[in-house]
Amino acid sequence: MLVLEHVTMQYPTGTKALDNVTFRIKKGEFVFVVGSSGSGKTTLIKLLLKELKPTSGEILIENQPYSKMKRKNIPLLRRKIGVVFQNFRLLKDRTVFENVAFAQQVIERSAREIRREVPATLTMVGLADKYKQFPKELSGGEQQRVALARAIVNRPEIILADEPTGNLDPKNSLEIMRLLEEINRRGTTVVVVTHNKEIVNLMQKRVITLKKGKIVSDEEKGGYKDED
Repeated sequence: MLVLEHVTMQYPTGTKALDNVTFRIKKGEFVFVVGSSGSGKTTLIKLLLKELKPTSGEILIENQPYSKMKRKNIPLLRRKIGVVFQNFRLLKDRTVFENVAFAQQVIERSAREIRREVPATLTMVGLADKYKQFPKELSGGEQQRVALARAIVNRPEIILADEPTGNLDPKNSLEIMRLLEEINRRGTTVVVVTHNKEIVNLMQKRVITLKKGKIVSDEEKGGYKDED
């Protein structure tokens, strides 16, 4: 489903953000990618979204090599990947409904489809009664739920969550992770990039640990490994 083969990313400064990284994530898996600051997590996200091109190696999604992907097809790739960011990235001048609907408008869904899909998605994340409110009227946990709804409304094959609990308290963090777990149970592949040790240890999912650009462990039902 999602494959990295001997991927290295070296910046012009000479720094290797990723160094010969190889892993495979199967369809329907739930995977944590963990590591401290400078481990390569941010670079990995940018590579998966094709915002960066690796120095060497190959990335594949559904056996399609990124290296052979034409520029015009990059938007199609990104439709397969729903992204949830730490800082929510909501449109402040639009309501909850309009924020989620925006993701459907981008791919030219009809007004009828939007009227059907957006309320159903908001119900799933527990915000059906908040659809008229603006982001500033919501708590941090609610804003992240809107961001999650926006990421899943087009039913992507992969959810890539970048530090989704970074700005949340423990209670809201757990609620967001349980929502991601439910989305995963419905068949969506979920990749969570995080440094939230408590969440990783609680969830007991597959854990890929990066350190200074290298994979130092890859464990089923793993935990967060402290730095030596």
